Amino acid sequence: MSHARSFPSKQLLRQPTLWQPALWLVFPAIFAVVLLAHLPLLRLPYYWDEAGYYIPAAYDFFRTGSLIPFSTLSNAHPPLPSLYLALWWKLFTFAPWVTRLAMCAISAVALLAVYRLALITTGKSQVAMATVGLTAFYPVWFAQSSLAHADMVAAAATLWALAFFFEKRLWAAVICVSLAAVAKETAIVTPVALAAWQAWLSLAHGKGKASPGSHLRTAGMLMLSTVPLACWYAFHWHRTGFVFGNPEYLRYNATATLTPLRVLLAFAHRVLHVTAHMNLFVPVLLMLACMMLPPVDGRQRISISDQLQFYVIILANLIFFSVLGGALLTRYLLPLYPLVLLVCVNTFYRRLRQWLYLVALSAVAFLAGLFINPPYRFAPEDNLAYRDVILLHQAAMRQIEAHYPGATVLSAWPATDELSKPELGYVTSPMQVASIDNFSLPQIEKAAQLNDPFTVGLIFSTKYDPPHLPFSLGRRNEAMDTRFFDFHYDLPPEMIARLLGGKVVWRAERQGQWAALLHFDRPQVALETEHDNLPLHYNQP
Repeated sequence: MSHARSFPSKQLLRQPTLWQPALWLVFPAIFAVVLLAHLPLLRLPYYWDEAGYYIPAAYDFFRTGSLIPFSTLSNAHPPLPSLYLALWWKLFTFAPWVTRLAMCAISAVALLAVYRLALITTGKSQVAMATVGLTAFYPVWFAQSSLAHADMVAAAATLWALAFFFEKRLWAAVICVSLAAVAKETAIVTPVALAAWQAWLSLAHGKGKASPGSHLRTAGMLMLSTVPLACWYAFHWHRTGFVFGNPEYLRYNATATLTPLRVLLAFAHRVLHVTAHMNLFVPVLLMLACMMLPPVDGRQRISISDQLQFYVIILANLIFFSVLGGALLTRYLLPLYPLVLLVCVNTFYRRLRQWLYLVALSAVAFLAGLFINPPYRFAPEDNLAYRDVILLHQAAMRQIEAHYPGATVLSAWPATDELSKPELGYVTSPMQVASIDNFSLPQIEKAAQLNDPFTVGLIFSTKYDPPHLPFSLGRRNEAMDTRFFDFHYDLPPEMIARLLGGKVVWRAERQGQWAALLHFDRPQVALETEHDNLPLHYNQP
């Protein structure tokens, strides 16, 4: 027979046999480790969505006090990350190392919440410390710990909200989930899911001690977190005329994602993200193996009621981010990874006396995942591959500044922003750019029709393709990825040079990603005579 909770959380925290350091002692230790681990990354210039939205938005607020960005299209993202970064820039200076230091601090705050949540639900400081360690070095979490995305800010607030919620400090939980929502609007899914669960418990009431009214009051309090977000959207609509950002952003992330087949495929991806991606399969499979062993005497599970609420949160996020969001970015799921790892670590502890060996094996798998790319396509921001992208772009732009300082450069986002905005850290002065979406055949055809007199092309891999893909899911899968998830093939630099009448003057490669410079001496040539000579997989991506 199972019980809802073997011991109340607060009693577990007060067990005299456990030494649990105060949180004010734990935080400096966590922050020091996070900072030391990220020292080689602190001076990197801004990457991808940092450069495309979050840094321009924060920089606009820093310079003018405008909550709505004007140097980039407004996506209606709430302003808390901009306010946070602007505060750090005000206290120190506007520089990438300050930004990355600020994000490391937020990551440490989130990890402190993981420690507190693990203590509340397990009562074991060794389980809490092991969970924090695995979370900190899980590749997706590690990479996001110094990148200026709103997701880490929202994850920190969400995890503290969960810690307070499981500790029955509801008002503190409501404040934290409200902060999470004004950091990233999609964070609202967690309190709404918990509120729905509480409402269901009130209907299914019968065995527990709590009355249906208490569940409904909890649900109502959690729903208060929607009020600040609603106020922000009202303000955004008043200032811009759009509630949810510019129409193209809304189409890409919402209205164009509602095809049932696309939702089903996205959900399958999301399940893999929280069970297997970046070597997460190692602790998950070890946990499943441990569950076949009998429990060690006296070692308690996370209570069934707490586990059910974990699973409600995880499932709600998986469904939500399968329906909404044009890109299947794993950083959207940041608050879920500590929950998965907490369940894994506590299972190790409960079922095996030598449980620390399994923690160590999982840690080795995560450290390997930081440096070794998986044998499938993934976003470079999921591990240290993003550093390779930055270094390639830096090297290319040094070549442009040294040899073609007055050129108009043909390229795609984010390089077009990196070239035209010196504050992003790549160039010393803005350069003229001619923009295309990517380097697929249709976009190169578009480049041939551009009126911009570009003389240099900065070409780079916009997707990570494993150099030796061990398996293929076939043309049908690629067709669905092209239709639903913006999949495309980038043409190699030599072919682009041939199609546009230029030559490759520089090329570099790092871990399967590449960048190249093309120089054009003459007017662009028509492409019609070249089509018959293109390889099949470029004509039919």
